[in-house]
Amino acid sequence: MKKTERIIGAEAVVRSLIAEGVDVAYGYPGGAIMPIYDELYKYQDQLHHVLTRHEQGATHAAQGFARTSGRVGVAFATSGPGATNLITGIADAQIDSTPMVCITGQVASHLLGTDAFQETDVISISSPVTKWNVQVTKAEDIPAAIAKAFYIAKSGRPGPVLIDITKDAQLGELDYSYEKCTVVRSYKPIPETNIEKVKEAATLINAAKKPMIIFGQGVILGGAESELKALVEKAGIPSAWTVLGLSALATNHPLNVGMVGMHGHYGPNKLTNECDLLIAIGMRFDDRVTGDLSKYAKQAKVIHFDIDPAEVDKNVKTDVAVIGDSKDTLAKVLEFIDEKEHSSWLQEFRSFDKIEFEKVINGQLNPTKEGLTMGEVLQGINKATHDDAVIVSDVGQHQMMAVRYANFTHTRSNVTSGGLGTMGFALPAAIGAKMGAPSRHVVAIIGDGGFQMTCQELGTILQTGTAVKIVVLNNEFLGMVRQWQQLFFDKRYASTEMINPNFVKLAEAYSIPAKKIVKREDLQGAIDEMIACETSYFLEVMVEKEDNVFPMVPTGSSVSDIRLE
Repeated sequence: MKKTERIIGAEAVVRSLIAEGVDVAYGYPGGAIMPIYDELYKYQDQLHHVLTRHEQGATHAAQGFARTSGRVGVAFATSGPGATNLITGIADAQIDSTPMVCITGQVASHLLGTDAFQETDVISISSPVTKWNVQVTKAEDIPAAIAKAFYIAKSGRPGPVLIDITKDAQLGELDYSYEKCTVVRSYKPIPETNIEKVKEAATLINAAKKPMIIFGQGVILGGAESELKALVEKAGIPSAWTVLGLSALATNHPLNVGMVGMHGHYGPNKLTNECDLLIAIGMRFDDRVTGDLSKYAKQAKVIHFDIDPAEVDKNVKTDVAVIGDSKDTLAKVLEFIDEKEHSSWLQEFRSFDKIEFEKVINGQLNPTKEGLTMGEVLQGINKATHDDAVIVSDVGQHQMMAVRYANFTHTRSNVTSGGLGTMGFALPAAIGAKMGAPSRHVVAIIGDGGFQMTCQELGTILQTGTAVKIVVLNNEFLGMVRQWQQLFFDKRYASTEMINPNFVKLAEAYSIPAKKIVKREDLQGAIDEMIACETSYFLEVMVEKEDNVFPMVPTGSSVSDIRLE
């Protein structure tokens, strides 16, 4: 017979989280969740609660924590507007497969459906953007709901889960005991791998003359970085990455050929339509990667390694699908592939690299114009951190510059909003990322537009003392939208020019050391000072107002139509 204790539901919530190993959570209190916050106060020596300045900030912080630590992020909010303010972060976590458990308070069960004060049907609202959600109206159902939530959030292809708990369930009593969930009926998080499909994949790999790998975040989520490296090196295959796959393989690896997609590198985009075998690992053939699907890799056989069968044949027709956890499937295929080199094929990528360097990269890293470029700022950060920082980027031109020019030697170093493209993501996500990886430098790269969407989270830094380094690349525009307006709307800059506040004074108002840089000769010294600072630091860098991100695949075009200017 299990030993039980008589406690209230709110305490059961907190004790269940502690039983799942949660030691930090993010949130914002309110009326419908006050009983849980009262218990958090009592257990604060075991579970540290971080008061963010907005509920959306809580979800992004939980995402950042999950992305650097590999653990489940946790966020709290009250009912009504508190719960609805979580939705953007939940949707972001869903599309980027980030494990997160959100717990919302709800009005008492007898008031459900009466339009009570701060009542919102968050279950219906969140259903499209959660992996699973549940409303709990009885105290005795709380432990099982939390156990199931954590199992679902972190197993298989990870994702966000929401638990909505009525106020009477929080205050009601139960005989408490806790048992972790290890199985859910009809839910099979890791499909069984078909060894025949593994052998078919190996046969195609061994026969290929021009194979190419595109690896995504599934490698990182599966902890398969060493298996990927072994496959790449044994088969000698040029390997490119998606935005979220970045850092699974060191950027300086000799077989790393760069990023695919709309603002990816010249070689891997052009040669996608020349390879004879395309091996997709833990990626979902997003439209920003493929461009025009009718012209995407039509000459190639396609192997797709993925944990989620729903991704196979969704966008790109697959010749061989290897379903299963990437760590297991890559280890299996390694047994059957031959040792090879594809040096002449690799040289084709390097030839394109030279063209891209001359046309694009050199102008970013060694600019002749007076104005500062985003690329040289990233290069300065690489130098100051010895290519070992966690880079958390927001969304826009600076994001694409960050993923193009930041160097990485360790996994889980690139944190950004991929599928949803959420402006305002970086500042709160960087707070969580630093708490998930406290021994590492965490640098947030943010545009002047995105920064102002969540700049209130400077207050969270003030209150927690989290040593996040914040770099705002200020071009006084909503840069990515402006770039499209320049290229495709005859330079009609409709509602994209920004009149900004004094960012340095804003940072200083939150007791954060701050500096503004406008001259190249001051840049590296300021970056070095920022990285050496033991506390948080705010650095504003004025960059070229109309600098564009190239290469670029115009929307709806083939990846072969990638533009260098």
